[in-house]
Amino acid sequence: MSDRTLGPLWRIGRAVAIVLVAVVALLWLVSKIPQLNPFATETTDRSQPALLQSVRDLSQYHAAEGDFQVIVDLEHDVAWVPDIIAGSHTLFVARGAVSAYIDFDTLSDKALTVDTEKKTVQVRLPAPKLAKPNIDQENTYVYSQDRGVWDRVKSMFEPEDQREFYVLAQKKIGDAAKDTGLTKRAERNTRQMLTGLFASLGYKAEFPTSDNA
Repeated sequence: MSDRTLGPLWRIGRAVAIVLVAVVALLWLVSKIPQLNPFATETTDRSQPALLQSVRDLSQYHAAEGDFQVIVDLEHDVAWVPDIIAGSHTLFVARGAVSAYIDFDTLSDKALTVDTEKKTVQVRLPAPKLAKPNIDQENTYVYSQDRGVWDRVKSMFEPEDQREFYVLAQKKIGDAAKDTGLTKRAERNTRQMLTGLFASLGYKAEFPTSDNA
């Protein structure tokens, strides 16, 4: 059947079909060979190299660490205004780690008592402490967020500040770490480390339970 016997709509439809087939074939080819895609996204990192600003000696022995996860459930309400207009409700999932350490820099002159005849060393350790929670950025995220119309419009012009969520997550993780026995584990692990260290020197380590430095 020639083009002359076909109606105008048929000719247009056939032309559109041919174009669609060509586009699909081209997209398939581009998906198989990404180098042919003229609209491929290219990422350029122009960040400057990190600069060393300071160096400090570490005197802390981190002897135990705990991993934590917390869900921050935070709601902001505007007085006398319905939630659908203004306000927000956010669920923020945060993961982080807290380590317990012994600060050897606080050891006093009486921290070590060496008896060369008995081959013993009395070690008076300072009380273990908890470090500041270290938030895992890769596994911390906003799980869900409901916002009023005003807050949605505002977010289009101002980037959302998530510092409040991180501060709350750090506090909650830090509070939880206090009840997990990390400091006791750190003290026990430190004693075991020092026991092995002094044993290699031919001395027996002893840890008095009073008069801690």
